[in-house]
Amino acid sequence: MTNQLAFFGATPRLTASLRRAAPLLLLPLLPLGGCVTAKRYDDLKAQAAQDAATREQAEQKATQATASLASLQENLVELRKRVNRLAGDSLRNDLQLSKERTANAELNTAYEKLMKANDRMLANSASDLDRSNRDLLRRESELRAAEARNAELSASLRVREDSATRLTTRLQSREARVKSLEQTLAEKDKAVADLRQRVAGALTGFTGQDLSVQVKNGKVYVSLSEQLLFKSGSTKVDPKGQDALKKLAGALASQADVNVLIEGHTDDVPLRAPAGSLPADNWDLSVLRATQITRLLTTNGVAPGRITAAGRSQYVPVDAATTPEARQKNRRTEIILTPKLDELFQLLK
Repeated sequence: MTNQLAFFGATPRLTASLRRAAPLLLLPLLPLGGCVTAKRYDDLKAQAAQDAATREQAEQKATQATASLASLQENLVELRKRVNRLAGDSLRNDLQLSKERTANAELNTAYEKLMKANDRMLANSASDLDRSNRDLLRRESELRAAEARNAELSASLRVREDSATRLTTRLQSREARVKSLEQTLAEKDKAVADLRQRVAGALTGFTGQDLSVQVKNGKVYVSLSEQLLFKSGSTKVDPKGQDALKKLAGALASQADVNVLIEGHTDDVPLRAPAGSLPADNWDLSVLRATQITRLLTTNGVAPGRITAAGRSQYVPVDAATTPEARQKNRRTEIILTPKLDELFQLLK
């Protein structure tokens, strides 16, 4: 009956329930015509209950067996996987063993070659030893000759060391002089920078196109335009120019270690002057203007012995063009301030 129920698609739980109820369902089917005693009925009922209990136990065992079978099947699958892995490992081990056997054979071959080479070396050792002894004797002779040359070189080296010591002493002396010279030059550069700052500060208000103060070649150049100092063709300093020169003299009066060179410059236009009058030409004009500025500076406190007046005419232009603007630039007076370098010249002797 169980197989028949399973065949018709009954689930295991439904099949079990029907089996337990089957005895009870069959009781009413007993022949109604027969006479069944109460005791017989009770016995049948008890027998049916016992059969149901037995059937249920059997079904539980079957369920447990089914579960056990599933577990065994899973274990079987896992064991097959392990067998496959072991088979793969065995194959790899076989390959590795084959490689190691090949390597071992190569090592044996190499060892045999080394042994043969060693035998050849031992066979040649006697002749090699003889050659080594001859080489040793030759090298001992060369060593004695080298020792003799070394003695000569040592003597020459001592002479050179004495000379080097003298040269080092002279070099140290020169280095001291150079260091002193560098310090003096640095002090001179600082003095020039300070002088420029002092002059620029004294001439504040006159800067621009009329006046410039700059440092060139270690000197301070004060360039004053013609329109600040003079009228065209004149050697007399205008009041505004006199004011600027007085302030410059005030800045230079206390600078006793600064020499002053005054250079007059003109443009290239010839000076038209009556015959026999001064200035007669651009040379005269540049010199007389420089002389006039020299007098103003000495009158306002600058020692005359520090000043040199010179005229350069039109031959040192700042702009070689012949335009009105270029000629205006060239008409100027330059006051060149140079710190005295007596100490520097003393060091150079």
